Amino acid sequence: MMEQASRVWVAGAETLIGQAIVAALRRELPVESVIPPEAEPELADPHAVEAFFAQHRPQYVFVAAGLSGGIAHNQREPATLMLDNLQVVTNVIPAAHRHGVRKLLYLASSCSYPRACPQPMAVESLHTGPLEPTNLAYAMAKLAGLELCRAYRRQYGAPFFTVIPANVFGPGDDFSPENSHVVSALLRKFDEAQRSGAESVSIWGSGRARREFIYVDDLADGCLFLLDRYDGDDPINVGSGTDHSIAELAALCATTTGFAGEIRFDPSRPDGMPEKRLDLGPLQQLGWRAKTPLPVALGLTYEWYRNRRNCL
Repeated sequence: MMEQASRVWVAGAETLIGQAIVAALRRELPVESVIPPEAEPELADPHAVEAFFAQHRPQYVFVAAGLSGGIAHNQREPATLMLDNLQVVTNVIPAAHRHGVRKLLYLASSCSYPRACPQPMAVESLHTGPLEPTNLAYAMAKLAGLELCRAYRRQYGAPFFTVIPANVFGPGDDFSPENSHVVSALLRKFDEAQRSGAESVSIWGSGRARREFIYVDDLADGCLFLLDRYDGDDPINVGSGTDHSIAELAALCATTTGFAGEIRFDPSRPDGMPEKRLDLGPLQQLGWRAKTPLPVALGLTYEWYRNRRNCL
């Protein structure tokens, strides 16, 4: 259990997930217990990471760092995404072990599961088949982090473990046309169409692919819960327990933004994995469930974007 006097570091505190974890920690712990985001070192520099651990001596670490993006970003910059995520894990995880971190939670990705994975996706299916080609490089880097945590547990008994989240979204997400994930991309598209009076919106893919989504504040709550209550060799999935087709998600995003025009799908563009649902059995047995319904979470995310779209 994290004590009130604990020193806690969120690596990647400026990312979508990192910001939510920092906010959740600050609600639970004294302000001095959470290492401020501005103290974060350059994570690609092993010497800077080593110096950070020596100076700040974190006892608990959440690793939410590493570049990520949607299908377009993964296809455009696979080397950048892979290298950045590999540098994070190869610098942060060994340093955490050297400096005696009491517990480390690493955030991987549901992209780590095979493309043709049985649904819902259970951790036993990891490494059992080829990955989705559109995010192969990024997924390999996330798998490397997952396995590095396992390796430190097996070789040194280090209390490091991995969380695999469903598709995450929420306030603070990347809404840029170049790098956004599906929820923020759709909210932006429908918002622009609604304001311009466009009669239709075109969306990548067939609309049939299915995804499980989790609101970022729910994920942060789940991560704090698991840091206190889970310590296993296997990764553990965290999701909402419900899935939606991209067509269903698009309709919800249109309603959220007030767009009433036609939604067109472009099947010449890739869908990515045909289906991604997570096996939440181990998580639910521990007693945790997500709280925020998808329509409510979309509304909160859109409100955040609408209030900031002119300066993003």
